Amino acid sequence: MSIDVEDYSKVYGATAAVSGVTFSVAPGEILGLVGPNGAGKTTTLRALAGILQPTKGRLFIAGYDVVRQPIAAKGQLAYVPDDPHLFDRLTVWEHFRFTAAAYRLRDWQELAESLLIRLELREKRSALASGLSRGMRQKTAVGCACLHRPRALLLDEPLTGLDPRGIRTMKDLIRENAAQGAAVVVSSHLLSMVEDLTTTVLILHRGRVLRHGRLSDLRGEAVAGNRRETLEELFFRLTETPDSPETAALRRDEGHPP
Repeated sequence: MSIDVEDYSKVYGATAAVSGVTFSVAPGEILGLVGPNGAGKTTTLRALAGILQPTKGRLFIAGYDVVRQPIAAKGQLAYVPDDPHLFDRLTVWEHFRFTAAAYRLRDWQELAESLLIRLELREKRSALASGLSRGMRQKTAVGCACLHRPRALLLDEPLTGLDPRGIRTMKDLIRENAAQGAAVVVSSHLLSMVEDLTTTVLILHRGRVLRHGRLSDLRGEAVAGNRRETLEELFFRLTETPDSPETAALRRDEGHPP
């Protein structure tokens, strides 16, 4: 597997942000990571990116232990947070050049030029990051993330600030990275996008895995009109139904009566 998470937990003081999370993402697979605010999605992504140390468990990128082999692991991944942190005094092109130098890439210019065109950044090539809109910053960050063809691609709310054309381009880039062998994790509150884009889904709730698997296997029985329930319907059924088996199990684990 390109991404492996084994019994991952993260505790802040007396608060467990994530508890016992286990999942894998194979090359070519796109995993949708969904859950309410505070469910532990970003905490999990930041741990995979080597930014947060796990309290318990192990995380692997392309077979490299993120904690014990951080340089090797980070060389195989790309992480784009919800609010990309660019260098204000660098231009868009200088961000691509910096990325190429950091990963010691050769013959990167042709791919960078192609990404500039596809992401509608060519006219912003010489613009400083400090003057970019939220959507342009997002495109720059994702373009740089794709430059070294990572084996693991971690995206936190990648469609934020994008117009419809930008959304379509971003989805195409994500699919293409997966088709080229990358394991992709996409965290998003846009459940219709997750349903359209991903091959598997992991639902986090209160820091624990509520459901994990192929969406076709996770959906319940046919609903009105003899159709299958959507990811949105599945999500709310699992997270907002007080007497659902999943919610009751979480409450028992937290020491609350069902």
